[in-house]
Amino acid sequence: MKILEFVLNNKNYLEDLIIRSTYHSNAIEGSTLTYAETYAILYNDNSFKIVGKEPREIYEAINHKKALELVFTNLQNHEDFDERFIKKLNETINRDIKDTKGYRTVQVFIQGSDHIPPKPEKLPNLMMYYIYHYNHDEQDIFEKIAKYHIEFEKIHPFEDGNGRTGRLLINYELLKNDLYPVVITKEDKVKYFEFLKDSDSNGLAKWLQELSFREKERMEEFGYKE
Repeated sequence: MKILEFVLNNKNYLEDLIIRSTYHSNAIEGSTLTYAETYAILYNDNSFKIVGKEPREIYEAINHKKALELVFTNLQNHEDFDERFIKKLNETINRDIKDTKGYRTVQVFIQGSDHIPPKPEKLPNLMMYYIYHYNHDEQDIFEKIAKYHIEFEKIHPFEDGNGRTGRLLINYELLKNDLYPVVITKEDKVKYFEFLKDSDSNGLAKWLQELSFREKERMEEFGYKE
């Protein structure tokens, strides 16, 4: 069975993947929602009361789930990996928070990094070349994913949500190639950011491969068989 088919047809695993991906990806960016709160928001658990949280954090959880579902839809429909898809993914992540459309029009800075992303007027050309090279790169898949993830985060094409968008694109490429998805946890935030800061695509590639194998073992607990 194709990995994507299992993900979409096994309700328990699909729910598990969506909750973990949403909780950890948002936590990496500073969300204070707990795992239980994330579940309650995503799956309408009215028995769990959420108090003292910013509306932004609630929207971030809902939007991330919708963005991940957009990834699944793109893969099912065999749609192109293009600028339209990336922009739509980011718009979904930012809905009802910033409601930005397209690439950023302002200069941004990355907290904790000495790297300064390119000026906004350079983004159309940079992203056009990014997409072209991405679609024509035939190197080892984990090395490709790591290389282009680091490049995407350095370009930082959007005003907000670049990290979440980039991590969704990692799983897009893995599932497209019938490989197991990954969940980068908040506990591994420092390790993950070190790979980005050092532009260590080799180290990131090996780590993503380890995470993918770990996810295979988790999927097997939900009944997956090769």
